[in-house]
Amino acid sequence: MVRIAILTCSILIHVCCFPQQKQTLISSDDLLFLKSITKTVVDSSRIFPGQAIPSFGANNTGGVLIRPGGRNAYPAFWIRDYAMALETGFITAKEQKHMLLLTASTQCNQTWITKNGSLVPVGAIADHIRIDNSLPIYYPGTYNYEEQGTKQFGMTPPYCDQFYFVHMAYYCIKTTSDVGLLHKKINGTRLIDRLEIAFKVPPARTDNHIVTTNDAFRGVDFGFRDAEEITGDLCFSSLLKYQAANELAELFEKIHQSSKANQYKQIAAAIKKALPSTFADERGMLRASTGKSKQADTWSTAYAAWLHVLEGNDLTKACKALSDAYEKGVLAYKGNIRHILTTDDYNERTAWEFSLAQKNIYQNGAYWGTPTGWVCYAIAVVNKKNAQQLAKAYIDDLRENDFRKGGEAAAPYECFYPPSHQQNPLYMATVACPYIVFKTAQ
Repeated sequence: MVRIAILTCSILIHVCCFPQQKQTLISSDDLLFLKSITKTVVDSSRIFPGQAIPSFGANNTGGVLIRPGGRNAYPAFWIRDYAMALETGFITAKEQKHMLLLTASTQCNQTWITKNGSLVPVGAIADHIRIDNSLPIYYPGTYNYEEQGTKQFGMTPPYCDQFYFVHMAYYCIKTTSDVGLLHKKINGTRLIDRLEIAFKVPPARTDNHIVTTNDAFRGVDFGFRDAEEITGDLCFSSLLKYQAANELAELFEKIHQSSKANQYKQIAAAIKKALPSTFADERGMLRASTGKSKQADTWSTAYAAWLHVLEGNDLTKACKALSDAYEKGVLAYKGNIRHILTTDDYNERTAWEFSLAQKNIYQNGAYWGTPTGWVCYAIAVVNKKNAQQLAKAYIDDLRENDFRKGGEAAAPYECFYPPSHQQNPLYMATVACPYIVFKTAQ
């Protein structure tokens, strides 16, 4: 995510059940190692009440915050990184409730236009929240409330955070069984109403509910590529919307509102039906979008398999494309995954069509561990051996560069590219997201 960090340029979560045929992707020893390092990184990512972060002040929010990683990278509370780590099981119910209510309290209650000309719509969820004064920063690229919202990061806030807000509430209630929390008023508005308002913020097609954008009103589709300019119908945002719709349906069932629950089930079903025909290329991989940067997207393809949005022949084709790319060496490096296959780069100067980053740096061609679990899961659908080899390479690299060894070792990194580009050590999503997959697949 484009966040002002020490190396500047910010799911993820599975809501469906695994097939009855479970796929053991890593050994018990490797899973134990991954569990240990993930818990340690989550622990190092906590900012306790009153704890000061150099140059950014103290945590004055009244509870624990979890930032995207340890040390000095990203010294604020990022909604998406936190939400993506929830199913590790390493975040307490008390911590969850605090961060959920903090996020709800900073939801935009009045549409406004930033100093730099971008729009913050009513219902928008912050990209990140300052630890010292709880001010919401709705746009990537800054910690300054007054200076946020420049055109390079879109004209509306990123679309993903609204759906991650729903997931935060869903998982908190799943963890605590406190259904009454949905009726709690935050600044006069019930939490369940806030979730619905947030869900409706990202623009979407009226026929199939696919999230969509254009040049005039562009918003970042997903914070893990906010340095890229992506327009048209948006795949990853739509996958997150599918997940959030299913979660809202379940929440409304819990408070005995079956009509509302059915509405969200229908939205999820419409997205699931439309997604393959909207985004699949001739190989079966899903494109990131239908406009600018409409390239085949490894993250979207794998995540769609993980969410069971793809089924039947659509699933087989997509997973085979990823497996073939892995065999050809154009997908992964040391178990980490590129957003775009090296054979699909837009040209010799850039991986994505439009990027703020140089080629093979950060989101524009570096390798990331965050999606490795989803990719392994997808490849295992057609080739379990390839999936296990990819998972082993990921674990072996973590073992070799484990920050707990001290010295120059600082893995898990946010991303890297050989021979020397390494960005942001002790990065939580790099271990949290794969751990969620691998522990479920055991």
